[in-house]
Amino acid sequence: MSGPMTLPQGRPPEQPLPQQALRDFDDTAYEQGPSRHLEHLVEGGCVLRFPHMPFVLREGEARFLDPRWSNGNAKNISLRGSGELRGAQGEAADLQALRALIERFALQSAQLVDRLFPQYRGKLRPGNASLRPFEVETRNRSWRQDDTRLHVDAFPSNPMRGVRLLRVFTNVHPGARARQWRVGEAFGDFALRFAPRLRPPLPGSARLLRLLRVTKAVRTPYDHAMLQLHDLAKADLDYQRDAPQAAVDFAPGSTWVVFSDQVLHAVMGGQHMMEQTFYLHPDDQLVPSTAPLRVLERLLGHELGVPARHP
Repeated sequence: MSGPMTLPQGRPPEQPLPQQALRDFDDTAYEQGPSRHLEHLVEGGCVLRFPHMPFVLREGEARFLDPRWSNGNAKNISLRGSGELRGAQGEAADLQALRALIERFALQSAQLVDRLFPQYRGKLRPGNASLRPFEVETRNRSWRQDDTRLHVDAFPSNPMRGVRLLRVFTNVHPGARARQWRVGEAFGDFALRFAPRLRPPLPGSARLLRLLRVTKAVRTPYDHAMLQLHDLAKADLDYQRDAPQAAVDFAPGSTWVVFSDQVLHAVMGGQHMMEQTFYLHPDDQLVPSTAPLRVLERLLGHELGVPARHP
């Protein structure tokens, strides 16, 4: 079931958009605007789209919208929390300018989430920021790494241990090319669908993986379940074709915010995007019961590990 498959080319079969899966707002700037107190929407599984909120490139920065700045070792050029720039190549002066561009996006993203989600002030921890210069359609990937298949974010080597993944995206394509997504059903419905196929981890396997440095931290039962959900969805060709889903386009100059560990999504097309990740403890949510950790615990009838303060 994990081999090649025929997926909708940018557009899924016509189906109603999952209830309240997309909300549009008229804000035009990261640091100021009318939209505030949107925690209930993003925690409820909505994609918050700001069609007229561009990340503005300064003079000379448009040259970085080119895959040649990537060293080819990763799909992203990323700025780590330590300040290290990874995945880039070029002269020192150019790399410093590229770093400044990504740093500015990280700062503006922080201003945006601080304004949109006052409940999270002082509780969000910034992760990596990145520039993604490659065309989605030209990536070579295994079925597990194929993000054109509906999935929720979960990482084999980096256990989240219940921590939420809040992400800010912006389409910086210099032309008219949209970032094309498919958005799937609610997380609770998705988890209920695949729950009978979940299996517990083998005794001692989590600590062995950490000892062998396969994972950066001990994988919790929550991480084990999320990785299975990620793989089960991607490997199920019937689910990919027939599950409730709808196409959502993000035009150049638009920004969108989403909990990517909760919203089923697939990236079908586009090039040149900025992204910033933030981490949030589920108990710091407005409604903690909506966190995937709590949804899975209710569904499976037992605890899945103590959520970490940091992934």
